[in-house]
Amino acid sequence: MPQSELKQAIEEICAEKNIPYQSVIETIAAALAVAYRKDFGQPNENVVVDFNVDDGTNRVFDVKTVVEDKLYDEFLAEQKRREEAETAGKLEEYLTKKRAEEEVLHSATPTTPSEPGSDTPPHTGGEEREERFDPKKHITLSAAKKLKKGYALGDEIRTELFPPAAYGRMAAQTAKQVVIQRIREAERDIIYKEYKGREGELLTAMVQRVEGRMVLIDLGHTTAIMPPPEQVQRERYRPGDRIKVFLVAVNMGPRGPEILVSRSHPEIVRKLFTFEVPELHNESVTIKSIAREAGLRTKLAVWSATKNIDPVGSLVGQRGTRVQTVISELGGEKVDIIEWSDDPVKYITNALSPAKVISIKLNDVEHSCVAEVKDDQLSLAIGKAGQNVRLAAKLTGWKIDLVGDSGAVPTSSGQAEDSAAPHQDAPTNVKGSEIKDGPEEGQATTVTDEGTAVPAGNATADTTAAVATPAEPPAGSTESPT
Repeated sequence: MPQSELKQAIEEICAEKNIPYQSVIETIAAALAVAYRKDFGQPNENVVVDFNVDDGTNRVFDVKTVVEDKLYDEFLAEQKRREEAETAGKLEEYLTKKRAEEEVLHSATPTTPSEPGSDTPPHTGGEEREERFDPKKHITLSAAKKLKKGYALGDEIRTELFPPAAYGRMAAQTAKQVVIQRIREAERDIIYKEYKGREGELLTAMVQRVEGRMVLIDLGHTTAIMPPPEQVQRERYRPGDRIKVFLVAVNMGPRGPEILVSRSHPEIVRKLFTFEVPELHNESVTIKSIAREAGLRTKLAVWSATKNIDPVGSLVGQRGTRVQTVISELGGEKVDIIEWSDDPVKYITNALSPAKVISIKLNDVEHSCVAEVKDDQLSLAIGKAGQNVRLAAKLTGWKIDLVGDSGAVPTSSGQAEDSAAPHQDAPTNVKGSEIKDGPEEGQATTVTDEGTAVPAGNATADTTAAVATPAEPPAGSTESPT
């Protein structure tokens, strides 16, 4: 093959597979060495091939390193003891004993600490002791001096081998298989390293195809999988649809990288808001907690350390423009945005929005609380199929029991869900705290699937009013609440 065609073919492989040029050259050289070793190599030959990419030629060498004669003597003595043990039928016992001795010696070898201020790692004295004679890679100093008197310990002796004429045809066949295999391995390794460092990111991808209940997502260089638990039940995925997915995990499997993406992960909501809200990007506003039932409803608790920034209003945007963009990406999923507080009573009160809470009593021992609401607000506090109280429990990390003001039968968040795991940002317990006549300050904003944003105190299941602002300014605003 002419020089230009050879280089062009290698460059095309590098561009197509996104692998380094030098890696392909090394792969070709290794493949040619495998081809020679398979058909013409001797047992004690360390075959290395020098491949010249300019003219397409290659030279075969047997490479040996010069070592001390005593290593060879130890090798012969070890071989003799092994043969004696095998003759006596005690080979397994001998090997077990040798492994135990090596472990003891290795653990007993002292470690030499590195010098202060040096980047050199501590040196273990066992590294030199573990060096053993390998007839394939080593040659004794006395044998090397017979070849050339100038050889010294550590020198590398390269003896050129001259393959027969049949080597060219056989090498081409073997090299083709090895090159294909090595290139695939290099491609898998590059894909794994590329996406492993991107775990937790939001990616724009395309639906490739649907196989049964499994959805295959095209990420560009590779394909990811989205199993049923990571899908939103109300969404329909059609080939060619462009969607945003959350990169959950990247693992190396027997057939290459396995990339898992999700549309139902709660963190996808955080990422979408981060793209739309500059205050989240510069960390002047923080999303403290997220509770989500994918495709139905999401509750977010937000907080800002800056007094003149309204965290709830920052996420809603002017006339709901910011939150509506997120809702559209989530396929019409409802979003409740509440203000986070380090006071558990106030936090739970906000989390139960749009229902108004009369009082809350905390049980710090069981990390639970009893929330009292008016009888006509009880169904609103519970939500459809217990959704509102269940999400409030997930959001706050507290088990919430609801009771009407007329002594109605209490309803527990545990009835909708067996347990709600405490969130890592759950607030500090305040023992025996109560709140009367649920506060207007910091009330939540509820956004419906029609894009309507209203104060939690006015929100209902069929709200169609225009975007409104809370009746009173939230905590932390420049204007004091009346």
